Amino acid sequence: MTEVALDTATPHAPSVIRLLLEKLGVAYREVPDHPQLPAAARVQAILLDDEIGALMVLFPQTKLLDLNRLEELTGRKLKAVPVTRLKQMLDKHQLKALPGIPALTSSPCLYEGKLLDAEHLLIQSGEAGLLLEIKRDDYKRMLAKASAGGFGQPVREIRPNLDRPDDDSREITQAVQAFTARRIQKRLEETIEIPPLADTAQKIIKLRVDPNASIDDITGVVETDPALAAQVVSWAASPYYASPGKIRSVEDAIVRVLGFDLVINLALGLALGKTLSLPKDHPQQATPYWQQSIYTAAIIEGLTRAMPRAERPEAGLTYLAGLLHNFGYLLLAHVFPPHFSLICRHLEVNPHLCHTFVEQHLLGISREQIGAWLMKLWDMPEELSTALRFQHDPTYDGEYAAYPNLVCLATRLLRMRGIGSGPQEAIPDELLERLGITREKAEDAVNKVLEAETLLRELASQFNAPH
Repeated sequence: MTEVALDTATPHAPSVIRLLLEKLGVAYREVPDHPQLPAAARVQAILLDDEIGALMVLFPQTKLLDLNRLEELTGRKLKAVPVTRLKQMLDKHQLKALPGIPALTSSPCLYEGKLLDAEHLLIQSGEAGLLLEIKRDDYKRMLAKASAGGFGQPVREIRPNLDRPDDDSREITQAVQAFTARRIQKRLEETIEIPPLADTAQKIIKLRVDPNASIDDITGVVETDPALAAQVVSWAASPYYASPGKIRSVEDAIVRVLGFDLVINLALGLALGKTLSLPKDHPQQATPYWQQSIYTAAIIEGLTRAMPRAERPEAGLTYLAGLLHNFGYLLLAHVFPPHFSLICRHLEVNPHLCHTFVEQHLLGISREQIGAWLMKLWDMPEELSTALRFQHDPTYDGEYAAYPNLVCLATRLLRMRGIGSGPQEAIPDELLERLGITREKAEDAVNKVLEAETLLRELASQFNAPH
């Protein structure tokens, strides 16, 4: 094995960090990052700024950084430093992540008082997958010029509703009333102004449940919507499907390339997605909405095929679940427009948490609850609302479990490859066993999709075209 190969196999802290800690007289131990390491010892470092300047904020990963509390504490309206500026700073020192070392930047530092409760602290080393363990007293010395404050909300006190769907209606109503300041109890459908389902989508839903529906029927529906027709033809002609010969019509696209099932679910995903426009604001570093949807759907397509034949759910419907898994995000932006920006800013400063904690803390509900509720309101298949509702629960074993289980597996696999947002989460053996998929087959499904990444991005860009 060459020296270079050895070096890549065991990453070390970047030299700038080693020299800085040496200069500060701080001893450390290199520790490979692992999900089992205690969150209370992990230091989350975030660089914020406003017109006054930058501020480094440090807090344990057992807390959610609440920007409202930070504003009360500092009198400043801080938000995450733009990604491009942070990247320039990190690149200058050849770092891949921001270590929680105040001396690294010239900006002042504020830390959560509870941070020093842990005996040993784990900070980012600046190298991917590697942490530095530092004793509490040594770390305390590094914070000598920093100020302590209380601005974090304990994550354990935030209880996202992952498994109580019967409470969704009440919780959504409460959340909406809290934000609309209405005194009168109204039915949910009246409180939330939901756009009506497009005619095309209504027709496609009818065809989905019609056992006698033919290719002629779906061709007829797609052809009456010029934008959808153009999309289906360009989809079939895309290099991703590598179709033989030129695609001349919608029927051609369906018969020769895409097939009835894929077209009906694709058309439905498009029609629903275009009912709500993409929000203008979004968290920095977020994977674009449609790109994440297409990747997830493509991986679910491969995972469904990897399942034992007798246990496979309906392939077209699992694809649709992937396409719409994040639909609640569009809905949050539509229902809570003034507060959506606040959600985005909190997601930027809490990269260690799944969005469900941020949304629960700020709104009292999550995008999964509101997305699943809308699917029911629109009379979409039960499998679909189940997929949206329980996608973050790897233990879900209720009716139609395969659908949320596949979404959960696909999004976690993608997260491990840096696609999507939030922390990387382990994939439990039980989740794979429930689906009858081996870890190797799951990795194969992701590899196949990511090999075609450029082609998939091109497909996703079609969804973003003006409509």
